[in-house]
Amino acid sequence: MSRSTSRVLRIAGLAVTALVGSSVVVANLVVVGRTSDDLTRDVDDLGPAQVVIVPGAGVYPDGTLGRPVEERVRAAVALHDAGLVEKILLSGDNGTSTYNEPDAMRRAVLEAGVPAADVFTDYAGFSTWHTMRRARDVFGVDDAIVVTQGVYAARTVDLGVAAGLDVEGYVVSEGGRRAREWIARVRGLGEATLRPRVTPGPAIPITGDGRASWADEPA
Repeated sequence: MSRSTSRVLRIAGLAVTALVGSSVVVANLVVVGRTSDDLTRDVDDLGPAQVVIVPGAGVYPDGTLGRPVEERVRAAVALHDAGLVEKILLSGDNGTSTYNEPDAMRRAVLEAGVPAADVFTDYAGFSTWHTMRRARDVFGVDDAIVVTQGVYAARTVDLGVAAGLDVEGYVVSEGGRRAREWIARVRGLGEATLRPRVTPGPAIPITGDGRASWADEPA
């Protein structure tokens, strides 16, 4: 390879790196900037809503909740107990016969004393976009509070708004993978803009009995 060709390739590589880097920065500025007024860490700032949405996160093989999702579930139960929401929608991955986020969350919520009729499960919450769009399309949600960690809150609320929800974000802690989230916001901005289709399903009105959404009775 000639010296001039090597120089051109090096310059091209730097240009691509700069373009990708600037795209990441811009996407993050947009997502964080347009959701800042819709996030709070103070429960007293929240208004009443139909439902609190709990996006899924890792659970252990025995069904024990990982720390992030445990924090979300605990916050959701507190909001329900305080009368700020009527229902709880637990949305997550049910990708294999041995891994089931919604049912693990459901068991924890029921054990906390929430009436079964108020607890809904969405087994096709494969991503934050799926969770938010299906909340509107399948469960007929109009307004919601979504509980999550601070690092994920901006993207989660942004996708909720893009899905057609009137949504507030309740930040339950500051945990999370910040570097990974910077990249995730780029994808999230794309989803909020393009609004891709999600897994469809029969209507399960959030105003009804949550047990209609259950795959089976909890163990």
